[in-house]
Amino acid sequence: MLTDLLLAILHHLLMFMLAAVLVSEIVLMRKGLSGRDLRILTHVDRMYGVVAAAIIVVGVCRVVFGLKGWEYYVGNHAFWAKMAAFVLVGILSAKPTMRILKWSRAASGEGYVVPDAEIAAMRRFLRAEIAVFALIPIFAAVMARYS
Repeated sequence: MLTDLLLAILHHLLMFMLAAVLVSEIVLMRKGLSGRDLRILTHVDRMYGVVAAAIIVVGVCRVVFGLKGWEYYVGNHAFWAKMAAFVLVGILSAKPTMRILKWSRAASGEGYVVPDAEIAAMRRFLRAEIAVFALIPIFAAVMARYS
């Protein structure tokens, strides 16, 4: 029972952390992005990957070692909707991550400023990520309500 509780707490904290990283990315990704802010954005984007991977590991541990057992999850439609939303968030994050890496390499010289049109395009992806991310706690609530 303690294992289940600790995994649930860690899972929720990691999800809040991922939400904070997403918000940080959209705040940092603004017109005139260059220098220090671009380096911070690159670091924050790396943290996105680390936190997302941790969520997957802890989530798998919850399914395998949690009190409800894997059978509960396999037969739960809200669980699969939550997983689909998480995967979609990951897919949406690929383009901004690739672009941030490109910008970071281009910024190795002094004076590089990310073009405003690219910033606008990547902000659209981030807004879509946040919108889909918002579905995850909704599906989690459905899971909790109808279990």
